[in-house]
Amino acid sequence: MLPAVPDRSLAELARTGGEPDTLSLLNRDQDTRRLILLRAVLDAAEAADPALCSPAAKARLREDWALLTAADRAAVPDSPARTRLSYPLLGPWARRCLTGLDPRTSPPSDKRRRELALDLSYFSAVAAVAAARAGIPFTTELTARDGILVLPSLGALTSAERGDTRVRVTYEQARMTLDQVTVFLENDSGAWSGSLAWTSAYALSGLVPGAAPMPLDDLDPYRVPPREPDHYALSGPAGPDEAERKRWLQSWSGTAAALRTGGEGRLTEALALLRCLVPLEMPPGAGGRGSCSGTRREAFGALLSSAPATPVAFAATLVHELQHTKLAALSEMVELHRAGPAARYFAPWRPDPRPYDGLLQGAYSHLALADFFQRRALTVEPARSEGAWAQYARYHAQVGAALPALAASSDLTVVGRRFVDEMAVAHERLAAHPAPRGHTARAQAYVKAVRALWTQRQPRTESH
Repeated sequence: MLPAVPDRSLAELARTGGEPDTLSLLNRDQDTRRLILLRAVLDAAEAADPALCSPAAKARLREDWALLTAADRAAVPDSPARTRLSYPLLGPWARRCLTGLDPRTSPPSDKRRRELALDLSYFSAVAAVAAARAGIPFTTELTARDGILVLPSLGALTSAERGDTRVRVTYEQARMTLDQVTVFLENDSGAWSGSLAWTSAYALSGLVPGAAPMPLDDLDPYRVPPREPDHYALSGPAGPDEAERKRWLQSWSGTAAALRTGGEGRLTEALALLRCLVPLEMPPGAGGRGSCSGTRREAFGALLSSAPATPVAFAATLVHELQHTKLAALSEMVELHRAGPAARYFAPWRPDPRPYDGLLQGAYSHLALADFFQRRALTVEPARSEGAWAQYARYHAQVGAALPALAASSDLTVVGRRFVDEMAVAHERLAAHPAPRGHTARAQAYVKAVRALWTQRQPRTESH
């Protein structure tokens, strides 16, 4: 039996790369897991106590699945149902539903029943959009949550009534009517209407000519995780105005060229893995210069980010976050380590101790950034190479400080040890083209200083 991940693909990924077939392997595996997750939601709903999930709700889920099946069978090159079911933000929705349906959760309160009913009703909107994209006529009723009905990839209707309301929806011949509001589907993304009650979904142009538009999703109700009382929690969701969207577009339009300066493979992985962008608020106190970004394991292909200041900053954010995407996907296919969640490792990019997995994730993404900025420093004109060399030197020094702890762990599996060894080889190869001496010295001094500060902050153990 062939291994889940071929040796060649494992080596490519360990070096922070990935040929198209390796990236396709990650995509196929994640899409399969998404379908299994959705099937788990349906099965959990069927098995749920009627007091929590009513017979009517169960019947509606079966109807929605049948509509999705019909859309999937429509004679189109790319099934609209599969496209909707592979959309990253459906993952957080499914996880939330499974939590709400879990019989081990606290007894079903009125609040829990309401939230679960609204969560499950969102699947009806997903099925309706898939059917509309497939050109299948239908008439149905959908639920507007707190007066807002979101139709993923199309837009959102703001109802005249507040609270949870029912909206009658009909579709035929590229025209959808939501109560008294008519919207017309665009070919690729979004839908337009003359009504002020309708807000169209927004998408940036394709990353390169011929690529599909990139959703900038500020409507999906499951687009950001719950806020955590943590210094490193993501900022809240943003609803970009026209000026902010212009800023996104300006940065995005130069991102492909910026990615290419760090190697053609960086553009390849962005085209293969990135499926949507979720705008976040600018971090407090950033003064328009800072940024905030992140990925979610349950939302493969989604990048959450505040508006990048420049195309180079956008490219670096993509390089950083797509490594988290790749490593998270790989970790679901093979076991790399058996380390626990104890936060005890020094990471020179954060002041707090990290668990082993967090250290591995951070070192992996920083290794990719070191590669990106070294390639950029070697290709751009001298006036712009100094900044790239400084970035390369710091990332390279940071990874060098983290690798010994990663390699020394007895919790690595056989596959995990090969992976970390390949990371070390890639790090060593980067050293063949060092940054100018001043950059290297400053980077090493920086790592030394943050290690000393980290050591001072750790609790001391009393000796007896």
